[in-house]
Amino acid sequence: MELRHLRYFVAVAEEQNISRAALKLHVSQPGISRQIHDLEDEIGFPLFVRKGKSVRLSAAGKIFLVEARDVLQRAAEAVLKARAGLASQVEIKVGYAPSGTVKILPRALRSFGRSFPGVHVTLLDLSVEEMLPLLRQKKLDIALTLPPHRLPRELEMKELERYEMCVAVGPMHSLAKSKFVSLDQMAPEPIAAYTRKDYPHYHKRLEKVFGTIGRRPHIGSEHDSITSLIAAVAVGSGFALVPSCLSGMVGSRLKLLKLRPALPPMSIVALWRKDAETESLTAFIAAAMAKSTPPTRSSPPDHFW
Repeated sequence: MELRHLRYFVAVAEEQNISRAALKLHVSQPGISRQIHDLEDEIGFPLFVRKGKSVRLSAAGKIFLVEARDVLQRAAEAVLKARAGLASQVEIKVGYAPSGTVKILPRALRSFGRSFPGVHVTLLDLSVEEMLPLLRQKKLDIALTLPPHRLPRELEMKELERYEMCVAVGPMHSLAKSKFVSLDQMAPEPIAAYTRKDYPHYHKRLEKVFGTIGRRPHIGSEHDSITSLIAAVAVGSGFALVPSCLSGMVGSRLKLLKLRPALPPMSIVALWRKDAETESLTAFIAAAMAKSTPPTRSSPPDHFW
C-alpha cells in the first residue's frame, strides 16, 4: 500500500464518481480504477458499493476514509517538518586541524556536497583547545581534530583515521636520503613546533616523547600554522614531527622519514554535541569516514598530540 493509493481512494470517496476524481487528480480514469481495485485486493474487503457510474462508500469504506485522511495529513505534516529542519540547517560550521585533515576534509566536502548541495559548509582552522569551548557554546557544529585529553560529557566522539608519525626535514638535510631515523639522531637538532600558547598539550607531549630517551626537546622556532612550519623546515630550520598524511601536501619541499622505534600514531576524530545530531551533521560525519581504514576496536591509542 502506497500513499497514492490512499490519495486516489479519498478523491473517489469525496467525489463519489471515478471520472470526476480522475479529473481532480489529473490521471486517467482506467488508472484510478485499477489503483482502487489493487487497494481493495490488498486489504481484502470492498471500499465502495458500485452502481453504474456512481460509487458510494461501503460500511468498511467509511471507517477507512477517516483513517486514510489521517495518514495523509500526518504524511504532509512530516514533510513540512523535515523541510523546516533542512531550512534551519542551511549552514554547518566545521572546525578542523589542518595537519591531520588534509585527506579527510576534501573527501568529506566532496561527498557531503553531492548529498546536501543546499547546505553551506563554513570551515574554521582551529586548535583543539579552541574547538571544545566553541562546540559547547553551539558556535561550532562539528570538529575534525585530535582527541581531547578529557571528553566533555555533552560531546560525542568518533575516530576517523590514525596516521604514523614521521620526521620531516628539508631536501638538503644531511639525513634527507635516510629511510629511517631515530629520536636519538634528531634530539640535538632544533624542532620547528607549533606555538606553545595555542598548542600547550603538543609541547607537553614533545617533552614526554623526548623524555623516553633522557632528553628534552630543543625548540628552535614556533609557528601558528602548518604552512609556516613547513616553510621553516623546507629552508633547513631543523625538523618537525608530522603525520604521514602530510606527504601529499608537502610534495618535494620536505622529506618524511619513518621513525624507528615508531611513535604512537596520531588519531583524528570527529567531535559534536549529542543534542545536535541533525541529518546533515550525521551525513557529514559519514562522508568524513568514507574510504577510511576502520580503526581497531581495542583500547584507545596513546596518540601523539
